[in-house]
Amino acid sequence: MKKIFFSALIMSCFAFNEGDPKVQTYNYGHNGMEFVARSGEGMIIVSTYNSKMTIRQDIAYKIYQLYANDNLKVGPKTTICGDEADVTGRCVVTKKDNLISVNFYYELVEWKSGLKEIYQKKKVG
Repeated sequence: MKKIFFSALIMSCFAFNEGDPKVQTYNYGHNGMEFVARSGEGMIIVSTYNSKMTIRQDIAYKIYQLYANDNLKVGPKTTICGDEADVTGRCVVTKKDNLISVNFYYELVEWKSGLKEIYQKKKVG
């Protein structure tokens, strides 16, 4: 009886195991200005590159909020937590006179469903 119970327990663990999250690559994305705002510093333009169409505006607005609150980390890797997905990428801020350009380059999109999408440049040739 113990062997049957133990076997059933082991089999149920394998049956309900979700496994590793699915990982895919993509080599397309939307590039462009997503958000423009005025502040005391001047005009702020948020642009995204290699972005996913369904979440680009949500992520751009969150980038602006982080920048406006001085919480945006500029450097090799930055993670933005969105409503549908968390996006990791590079953020570059350029200031010229009263124009501030905040550029965000998508590298990894982790959807709430468990799917991970990694941006990969198209191979030419």
